[in-house]
Amino acid sequence: MILSFKMALRSISAGKMRAVLTMLGIIIGVMALVVLVSLVNGATSSVTDKVSQMGSSMVTANISDDKGTPITLDTLNEWMAEENIGTLAPIATSLATGRAGGESASFTVYGTTAGYYEIQNMQLYMGRWLKEPDVENHSYVCVLNENAAQELIGYTDCVGRSITLNNVPFTVVGILADNEDSLTALFSSGSCVAYIPHTSLVRLSDTVSAGITTFYASAAEGGTVDAARDRLEELLMERLDEDDDAFSLSSSKILEETMSSITSVLTILLGGIAAISLIVGGIGIMNIMLVTVTERTREIGIRKAIGATRGVILTQFLMEAVVLCMMGCCLGIFLSWAILQTVSTVVASLGIRFALDGGVVLVSVVFCFLIGVIFGLYPANKAARMKPIDALHYGG
Repeated sequence: MILSFKMALRSISAGKMRAVLTMLGIIIGVMALVVLVSLVNGATSSVTDKVSQMGSSMVTANISDDKGTPITLDTLNEWMAEENIGTLAPIATSLATGRAGGESASFTVYGTTAGYYEIQNMQLYMGRWLKEPDVENHSYVCVLNENAAQELIGYTDCVGRSITLNNVPFTVVGILADNEDSLTALFSSGSCVAYIPHTSLVRLSDTVSAGITTFYASAAEGGTVDAARDRLEELLMERLDEDDDAFSLSSSKILEETMSSITSVLTILLGGIAAISLIVGGIGIMNIMLVTVTERTREIGIRKAIGATRGVILTQFLMEAVVLCMMGCCLGIFLSWAILQTVSTVVASLGIRFALDGGVVLVSVVFCFLIGVIFGLYPANKAARMKPIDALHYGG
């Protein structure tokens, strides 16, 4: 076996350019497989981490039919005492025109409570968040995002300033920081947003009622999001006449599972495309090995005449095909690593890191070995089956 390996290396080195061109298909196939799958895995990991940071213990509840018994703030306060449930916070939305100092802007106004801040993993740039007394007293206070403060007032250091929303005066008590780890901040980036007490929004907007149709829930300390979701489902089923069509519950965990399923299918699809490239490379290797067998027909005849068995000849040419494949595989993996390092450097500012996936590398090595064996077997068998007398008389 060692002798066959040495002879394979000697044969390959004798035609370096031909060997490189033959391996090109394998190199490209390995690069396609490793790079594409690693890019998908890296992007998926980054997005999944972001989703996880944006409220991995959060459950979203949407009520489509309250059965004549609307859920109120008092209802949520009662449910917060339930086992496995942490904080509950309603959310209602309305559009308004904000004005300050002669400037005006279109606002998205959210009505919520104190617990929303913690559930959504928000961060303050300055000032404070809404408090429970603000909700209980229907206070006309608001928290703006940085973009709203800049566009309407002209600067972010504006806590204590007064603005109007639909001609109703509100006092700015806080400015939200642009937090990339907050799902709310991510979707509101670039727009003017104001957060006010839920009770104040009911008074401000004709389209928002005291009945809560959407709210968020966090898991209890030490609890799990699944346990919180299950308990909420029990409470809602009990309140809404056991009608599971009257509400829906979702969590970021479901989103992560959906994303994982989609990316798994995408990985298999890209892997299949790359595998086709490897098969094409294998066909190229079989073709060049057939040429090699033809060129070395007299050598085969001489070796058989001096006692080389069919198995020795078969092993020699099969080894050569496998070595060609594995050399192409190694070069492909190295170039893939170089490409991934370059891409990681370019996109480093986005917080995405691409690295070689060990599982994909192993699959590439095994697949290339099998391709070398499968596509090298026919030429090797053709060489092994030659009759010494015919091979010696070959005049090609």
